[in-house]
Amino acid sequence: MTSRRPDSFDGLGYRGREDPSFSGGYSGRSFNNSSSSDLQYWVTTPPDIPGSRNLHFGDRTPQFETGPAPPGTADEAQSAAPPSEQLNRFAGFGIGLASLFTENVLAHPCIVFRRQCQVNYHARCYHLSPLTAISVMYNVTKTQGPKALWKGMGSTFVVQGVTLGTEGIISECTPLPRELSHKWNPKQVVGHLVLKGLTYVVAMPFYSASLIETVQSEIIRDNPGILDCVKEGIGRVIGMGVPHSKRLLPLWNLVFPTVLHGVLHYVISSSVQRLVLYLLQRRNTGSPKHSSPDSQTDAVQSMLDAYFPELMASFAASLCADVLLFPLETVLHRLHIQGTRTIIDNTDLGFEVLPINTQYEGMKDCINAIRREEGTMGFYKGFGSIVVQYSLHAAVLQFTKMIYSTLLRNT
Repeated sequence: MTSRRPDSFDGLGYRGREDPSFSGGYSGRSFNNSSSSDLQYWVTTPPDIPGSRNLHFGDRTPQFETGPAPPGTADEAQSAAPPSEQLNRFAGFGIGLASLFTENVLAHPCIVFRRQCQVNYHARCYHLSPLTAISVMYNVTKTQGPKALWKGMGSTFVVQGVTLGTEGIISECTPLPRELSHKWNPKQVVGHLVLKGLTYVVAMPFYSASLIETVQSEIIRDNPGILDCVKEGIGRVIGMGVPHSKRLLPLWNLVFPTVLHGVLHYVISSSVQRLVLYLLQRRNTGSPKHSSPDSQTDAVQSMLDAYFPELMASFAASLCADVLLFPLETVLHRLHIQGTRTIIDNTDLGFEVLPINTQYEGMKDCINAIRREEGTMGFYKGFGSIVVQYSLHAAVLQFTKMIYSTLLRNT
């Protein structure tokens, strides 16, 4: 194979000597007879590629510079990204991550016990106080191990993923808006709520399977895989999978309560979140400033005002929605769990197991039966666990706020 390199190729001087079209006004030069002062005007350095050089923040490879850099350039480059700004970014990310971790992981035992109390129509203790809820949760953990209150956590993430994916697919295939702009109209609101309702309908069988995993007792429960709720949800849609009793309600009977609970929860949480965020921003805007604009306290408070209003608004929104819809959630969970041959822990003491053998004919019959047999407080079984859940969430938010304030002051 013959080489493609020309005979006259000597590196730097080839383009300017052999090909006039590429000369660009440069005369032919060879490496041997060209001085270093001549070469530096036509041999350019390669462009800056991230990670290709050990450059500090703000530094660039000098282009066509022979002398020293002008005074003040290095100082300006170093001041472009102060350490406090990087700390603020990482701290904001850490605060949001701590809030999500608390909401979805640390609060899961409270969610498990709350659901078990809601579906336990045998229970004599309603656990309206957080003290009794904590006592029974401790007994369950002591008897069955620490995994007893962390069961079904993977399936809850699967349901969230199915919900988000379904919402995105439907919004892409239909004109239904996924988000509302500031200049919304009633037609857009109705379309947005219809999108939410369709999403809850698609995710409903997987939510039912996830509910069974979270309330099933650890004593008789196998170790399910993370995708078992998907298999069981699909099996319930097509009528296959685990055999159920004749008391199992068809899915079309569960559509209305599921969509009603989901849409109301979304409307309440969104409204409360916007209201709280508006009030917090208005209070921060109208609060008097310190006389010294460079004071350390004022800087720390301004950074706190940038991150915490949204977290506090989201916390208040979830709390209000869960409290207001707690009776409806009790009815919904009892309808989903009926006829699934589920055995739960005895929430009175935490040392035994109980079967679920309800015979509700629908949402109206379930409401009447709870009011007649268990009283009005029967709709609020397990309410103490929701107090524990949001108390823990508030404590984590306050703790991260204290750490963040301390880091800012030290910086």
